[in-house]
Amino acid sequence: MTTFPPRTQKLDSADGTGLTARDAMHAPGPQVDDHMAVDVALSVLIGARVPHLLLRDEDGRCAGLVTRAQLAAHRGGSWYKDRTRLRDIPLDRGPFTSSTSILGEAEAAMRIRTLDVSPVIDEHGYALGVLALTP
Repeated sequence: MTTFPPRTQKLDSADGTGLTARDAMHAPGPQVDDHMAVDVALSVLIGARVPHLLLRDEDGRCAGLVTRAQLAAHRGGSWYKDRTRLRDIPLDRGPFTSSTSILGEAEAAMRIRTLDVSPVIDEHGYALGVLALTP
């Protein structure tokens, strides 16, 4: 797992703060392949003591974000099977936050979509970190 520290460089922006999503993002935390079984992913999440996992597709690009609550709810459903894959459960699959997005606009988009956390991706779709709303 590679972590990326927040940037401190200020850029000019329309809202006057000069901050982008990359400036405010946190380290991405654990990333797992989207073909991982739900049970295994829940074990990884609990073992790592993190609130969410970033999912990667077969090319290593960001494929979504899953929380403990989503995994637990899916696991408790009557449709659940032992080998259910992360890619087969309903979760937010984007659009994700661009690292160059103006911070205020990124936060507004997250509020509209009722997201507490959003993956921050580079221009090729790889996860750089996560942007979290503060209450």
